Amino acid sequence: MVVEKRKVDVAIDEIGRVIYGKREVVELLLIGMIARGHVLLESVPGSGKTKLAKSFAKVIDGTFSRIQFTPDVLPSDVTGIQFFNPKTQEFELRKGPVMTNVLLADEINRATPKTQSSLLEVMEEHQTTIDGETFPIQSPFIVIATQNPVESNHGTFPLPEAQLDRFLFKVDMGYPSEEEERDIMKAYLTEEPLDTLESALTPEDLVSMQEEMKEVHIADVVNDYLLRLVRISREHADIELGISTRGALALMRATQARAYLRGRSYVSPEDVKSLVPYVFEHRLILSMQASIQKTPTDVVRDLLNLVEVPVESGART
Repeated sequence: MVVEKRKVDVAIDEIGRVIYGKREVVELLLIGMIARGHVLLESVPGSGKTKLAKSFAKVIDGTFSRIQFTPDVLPSDVTGIQFFNPKTQEFELRKGPVMTNVLLADEINRATPKTQSSLLEVMEEHQTTIDGETFPIQSPFIVIATQNPVESNHGTFPLPEAQLDRFLFKVDMGYPSEEEERDIMKAYLTEEPLDTLESALTPEDLVSMQEEMKEVHIADVVNDYLLRLVRISREHADIELGISTRGALALMRATQARAYLRGRSYVSPEDVKSLVPYVFEHRLILSMQASIQKTPTDVVRDLLNLVEVPVESGART
């Protein structure tokens, strides 16, 4: 675990040469991949979402594919097709962009619901079905989807609840600080930092980390804290639809991955508390009255204040 922790720190620092001031976001991407989850990046245009995904793929030395979603993109453009080759008189597979380690689903909310749903099987099962035949997706695999805020766009198709629930995290990139933006302008003045990135991890490293992460211990007191947060989300007056069991399992896996990346063999209450906003906010559906006055961020803050944080560290005794 010590060796992998060193590699992870190098990987995060390397991406930091391209994406300034977003160390937490980079860590969330690594947590997502190690937890076998997917990440939805949301922010205004030009905030570095696409460049972050490309940098991530390069640093883990993984294969990379990109889909630029538009309303005319078809499901077969995502998954691939089998076509008849007249020269060989046989059907051949033309692999879709999902056959990769890192899939950038750019502006996913511009795709039609039918095309969006073509990602469901890939994200949940890590496999795709083409003309009735199932093909596995290589490991490790992560979908990094981007979308611009719906209120700033026309011609978008908001992701349905079933699709949103497949994303482990939803992360708002936000604007850089003034100092960070100044550093960005200096760095890009003479070169493209993305071109100079070096890999710090390998796909094999990440597959090993996915297995080792499962050994991270979750004490009963920490698991109970996590569960109370999930269950109170289903009872809160401002929430029409709370966190599903899939969401609870997603939070559990994410806390294990966070603890692992930080070199611990156990999940702490802080792991849970720090990840709840990223796991919960896109899964909650607020009541009509609450949605007028509050945002999911406000409601998640209320949930965290309602449930007492355990004083125990969560370490094995």
